[in-house]
Amino acid sequence: MRFMVLVKAAKEPDGGALPGARTSEAMGKFNEELSRAGVLLDLASLHPSSKGARVPFGGARTVIDGPFAETKELVAGYWVIQAKTKEEAIEWFKRCPTPRDVEGEIEIRQVFEPSERATTAETQVSRDAAAGTPDEERSDA
Repeated sequence: MRFMVLVKAAKEPDGGALPGARTSEAMGKFNEELSRAGVLLDLASLHPSSKGARVPFGGARTVIDGPFAETKELVAGYWVIQAKTKEEAIEWFKRCPTPRDVEGEIEIRQVFEPSERATTAETQVSRDAAAGTPDEERSDA
């Protein structure tokens, strides 16, 4: 199973400050351990939201330029890992050093595999057909 592990932004302004040397070294060792174990598939830190944009769905597709005020909604970085179970993924990240030298949160979410997405889409189409929902009203159309 693949998991995306999201590093939530800290409870500080979205300044995009890089972590200190001690944290960088600890994170480097942790990432190397993930890599040596064959768990790590991808990872990256993200630029601050001031360099980003949002495009809301529904209605007009207007662009909202960053920075974004609600830091609880921001992601500062991510890992994509391969683990046998959610519990294994959790165990790995209980050992993770504190990213960015500040209090924060890591969120672990299982990634849909292509075979699951096809099954999920087919199930939704079947449900919609049974309910008589036209294609243009379906959320995935």
